Amino acid sequence: MDLHDYKDVAENYDRYLDVMYANGQDNHEGFQEFYYELAKKYGDDGVVDVACGTGAVLLYLAERGIAADGTDLSEEMCKVADAKARKMGLSLNIFPADMTKFTSGRKYSLAIIARSGFMHLPTQQLQKDALRNLREQLLPGGILTLNTFDPWPPMQAQQMMTTPDDYTFRLEYVNADGNREKIYNAITYNPYTQQMYGNWKFEEYNDAGEVIATRIRPLLMRQTNRHEMFLLAELCGFEVLDIYRGYKGDKEDQNDPSTAAIYRSNLIWILRRKD
Repeated sequence: MDLHDYKDVAENYDRYLDVMYANGQDNHEGFQEFYYELAKKYGDDGVVDVACGTGAVLLYLAERGIAADGTDLSEEMCKVADAKARKMGLSLNIFPADMTKFTSGRKYSLAIIARSGFMHLPTQQLQKDALRNLREQLLPGGILTLNTFDPWPPMQAQQMMTTPDDYTFRLEYVNADGNREKIYNAITYNPYTQQMYGNWKFEEYNDAGEVIATRIRPLLMRQTNRHEMFLLAELCGFEVLDIYRGYKGDKEDQNDPSTAAIYRSNLIWILRRKD
């Protein structure tokens, strides 16, 4: 299982992400607006939010009149997203499914894999399976957007010396039960598989400051460099239209790999289905 498959993580996901983003740790400022602009440009014939999580992008789009479905491998995440949609008065098609083989019975003009959803495919074969399946869910000329980040060798070297139990404090937030909770993580990197793996530790405290619960949840992700992504896209029937460096509209120079060393970029790929 992965971190996001657990009920306790799904229930608290929005709460700790709010703190994470507020601290500027993940450079996600403006991500909902970014996908809304993409949906207005490419989503006239339907949008599917793949790896939708608890609905941060999906609900933002639906509120603004974009016809969108949502799917996630985690049934618990889908339950949270559906409950939030109903509370907002929205009736949406949100369903648990594997992006490597799902079909909703319709085709879309835009498929979104926001934030780190694609990186949770831990092998290159699963990445190919997902890209090929998503191509089949798109209309001719349809658009797929997904995120990677340029692997940063100094960070990889540091993670290669980290054990799955070598925890570092990440953040503190108030959980769904109203208790203070601290999150720690320990991430190791394997250069042969290009996988980041390890654990997140959640410590829950009572009003007296005593630890009343500790939960360990696993995490597994794969890093994909930009040259590999170009090859995967071509192999699976896509062409690269654009690459954005973050959510502020800055386009990446596709022919200059040295920008990886300058920006340590969160890369947002815009891929078009080739027919």
